[in-house]
Amino acid sequence: MFDTGNTGFMLVATSLVMLMTPGLAFFYGGLVGRKNVLSIMIQSFVSMGITTVLWFAVGYSLCFSGDIGGIIGNLDHAFLAGVSINDVFGSGQNNIPLLVFVAYQMMFAIITPALITGAFTNRVTFKAYLIFLIVWLLFVYFPFVHMVWGGGLLAQWGVLDFAGGIVVHAIAGMAALASVFFVGKRKVAESGPHSIPLVALGTGLLWFGWYGFNAGSELQVDNITALAFLNTDVAASFAGVTWLILAWTIEKKPKFVGLLTGAVAGLATITPAAGFVSTSSAVIIGIAAGFICYFAVAMKNRLQWDDALDVWGVHGVGGILGTIALGLFGSTAVNAAGADGLMFGGGDFFMKETVAVLGASAYAFGFTFVALKVINFITPVRTSDAEEASLDESLHGEQAYIEEV
Repeated sequence: MFDTGNTGFMLVATSLVMLMTPGLAFFYGGLVGRKNVLSIMIQSFVSMGITTVLWFAVGYSLCFSGDIGGIIGNLDHAFLAGVSINDVFGSGQNNIPLLVFVAYQMMFAIITPALITGAFTNRVTFKAYLIFLIVWLLFVYFPFVHMVWGGGLLAQWGVLDFAGGIVVHAIAGMAALASVFFVGKRKVAESGPHSIPLVALGTGLLWFGWYGFNAGSELQVDNITALAFLNTDVAASFAGVTWLILAWTIEKKPKFVGLLTGAVAGLATITPAAGFVSTSSAVIIGIAAGFICYFAVAMKNRLQWDDALDVWGVHGVGGILGTIALGLFGSTAVNAAGADGLMFGGGDFFMKETVAVLGASAYAFGFTFVALKVINFITPVRTSDAEEASLDESLHGEQAYIEEV
């Protein structure tokens, strides 16, 4: 009844995407100061719990059941009602259990809001973050999953997003920027990453998990799966090297954190296009990601936006760039299920991708800013100056590192 090879592969891919959230926690944890490590890491780990509960209750149904105005699904499958262990996902001989698809998509839902947390590190109370996590999933993430991957408005219009350029990175990155503008700058300055080895560990876990993120989005094992896998590594590598060279040239040092950040920028940028473009196009996309994301971060620094861990410059700009790049380099000669981009005569497709990602980004920015304002009436969003000095102790009563007296 089920294709065991595809089912096994998708279970592995699901596990890889799950691993990305702890990887993100390590990546962000290493970038902050010693006294705020746990506060940023718990924001990733708690999403694994809260988002799973919400996904089981209403998330899966709102994303993939029915259709209301092309914007959102219905509640027919709330609490997974009507979802049987015998239900299949797929067609022909490529069937996998529907439950595997439910779990795979849940892992995407878990990591997406966690990406935002790197922007407002050290400044947001845990209670406000939990409210924000739920509200943002309900009113931003779930609608865009439905519109792009659930047969909604954007899918009907012809918009493509292989693994989450719009659905994950663009909307999370723009939400991050909105949160930076709302909460303002940090009052307590940090001297920089407290543990670059932790950043490297997190990057390794993210890069490893991204193979499940991108290649797994084919939802079966075929030639496109292999293409997405290779394109993921190629884009990350070219972006990381590009960033390293830029840092070496401009900052006069080959920065390890720059290499790691560049690789993540390449991973984010190739995500929407991974299974729709050739590997030579992935090279171009990776190099473009290294250049454009590097200078986006530099611009952010000049403008003194306190996006602490460069979520906007890496994920927001990367997601937008990758989606537009898909509109440029997409090719039906590579993937018949895709579309021809501007370079292959597909001007209309290029326009759709550009309008869709810019519209989604604007909505995510606007909703996030308003949502934080409303949450602030319920409970303070910003931490006090005293709390900011050591969120681990003031908010959680714990320490990452016990200092010997």
